[in-house]
Amino acid sequence: MLSHKAKYGLKAVFYLAKRYEKGPVLISDLAQAEYIPKKFLEHILLELKKHGILYSRMGKGGGYALSKSPDKIFLGQIIRTLDGPLAPVPCVSKTAYVRCIECKDERTCEIRKVMKHVRDASAKILDTTTVADAMHSKMKLSSL
Repeated sequence: MLSHKAKYGLKAVFYLAKRYEKGPVLISDLAQAEYIPKKFLEHILLELKKHGILYSRMGKGGGYALSKSPDKIFLGQIIRTLDGPLAPVPCVSKTAYVRCIECKDERTCEIRKVMKHVRDASAKILDTTTVADAMHSKMKLSSL
């Protein structure tokens, strides 16, 4: 399930994408426009900046903006930055694998097999859908 943190992060990125190349946006303006608690938003924006999705400028005319165009930022990158791996269970994660302690045999585990398909389908959509695609309803669902 998408956390509030990731949902707010996506909302913030979409808001900034609509203003791409118009200069940075103040946190207070973004928080008010998208109904996101300001303190929570500050933390989210700092994390997105740390991972190269956003940049910030201080002083007059300062705030946050996208570090690259909306057609170069993928939804999977944003969600992984804020929520971690996309895998619904740790034993199918590509980046944070942890064996399930209650599992007798991963090769025959029915739950693992299904959750691997869920992870793969989610990753396929999120890693090929850009912010621009999502904003223009150009979702890449036909190949699933």
